[in-house]
Amino acid sequence: MTKLVAVVNVSAWAGFWAFGFLALTADPSDSRSIMIAGALAAMGGGIGMYTFLRCARHCEATGYARAYRRATPSDEADGTA
Repeated sequence: MTKLVAVVNVSAWAGFWAFGFLALTADPSDSRSIMIAGALAAMGGGIGMYTFLRCARHCEATGYARAYRRATPSDEADGTA
């Protein structure tokens, strides 16, 4: 399942960059294609960010990546945060 998430991550980011480029370089008078390419780029960016965060969480859970130090409510009470 994690390999599928990783493949979707790469594909979504590729779509984000490709459609983002098309949206930025389209003829300004052709607003329909700008909107379609922009919507597809936004969708690719959203899916890419979601799958990236899932991959990062999986890597932290399996020990492949070091878990980040997060503040907890007890840290705030102690003044160590």
